[in-house]
Amino acid sequence: MTTPNKTPPGTDPEQLEKTGTVREIGSQAVWSLSSCKPGFGVDQLRADNLETYWQSDGSQPHLVNVQFRRKTTVKTLHIYADYKSDESYTLSKISAKVGNNFHNLQEIRQLELVEPSGWIHIPLTDNHRKPTWTQIKIYTLVEESAIGKFPRCTTIDFMMYCSIR
Repeated sequence: MTTPNKTPPGTDPEQLEKTGTVREIGSQAVWSLSSCKPGFGVDQLRADNLETYWQSDGSQPHLVNVQFRRKTTVKTLHIYADYKSDESYTLSKISAKVGNNFHNLQEIRQLELVEPSGWIHIPLTDNHRKPTWTQIKIYTLVEESAIGKFPRCTTIDFMMYCSIR
């Protein structure tokens, strides 16, 4: 298991985008969830508001499925989580899988979150630090809190390079 990269407090994807080196590409994808409580679905997960969130409402695994319409270069996954606000609802493990269809998904990152606070930056690069080319990304939120409550996820963003050579 790997540990996610953490940026200094206050560094969010919007600030990173202002540097001109990356851009958010989540809006180019089709999003779906394994389950959600009414009023806590994709719209709340994708809202540019840290007060809204997705909350699952079913048995494990809890899935966030993200499918790009065409092959896309993806550099980083950003997840906002705050243990102090969410306590027992905070995600504890995440698995990132990529592929060109649902039949050839391969896990490229698995990580454990221990009382996360703020933006978590997860590189989606290969061993040579090259970004991932993919059509489908599935983020499996593998495990809920130790108490067994349904996990909450506030925001997920994807970043890619602004210019690809």
